[in-house]
Amino acid sequence: MSTESHEEGLTARRKVLGDDYVDRALNGLDSFDTEFQQLVTRYCWGTVWTRTTLDDRQRSLINLAMISALNRSHEFKTHVRGALRNGCTVEEIRDTLLQVAIYCGIPAGVEAFRLAREVFDTEGVAPAPIDDTA
Repeated sequence: MSTESHEEGLTARRKVLGDDYVDRALNGLDSFDTEFQQLVTRYCWGTVWTRTTLDDRQRSLINLAMISALNRSHEFKTHVRGALRNGCTVEEIRDTLLQVAIYCGIPAGVEAFRLAREVFDTEGVAPAPIDDTA
């Protein structure tokens, strides 16, 4: 495993998830979880997230769809924050979650919308109000 892919992965991981999140994940590593964090950084972030065919916005929306389908709430909320950092709009996130509801089931959609709203509230992101005049 190259040091270069690890460094590129660490840069990509920090860009998407933020320094605070990555520092929390990496601080206090021990013999139990060090290799796992190296694996995540090198392969997930250094090999896949650094590819150029898809941009980070596209990767974020794909991640939201997959992670919500897998019902991984902690990772889902982390990646909603990442999607916002990558420039995804509330509307793009909403439409991604509508796809989830249709193709993965309404319960998956309900949970994804609920979790996304929690992140929006925490991050101070306000969805556009409904225009009742239309």
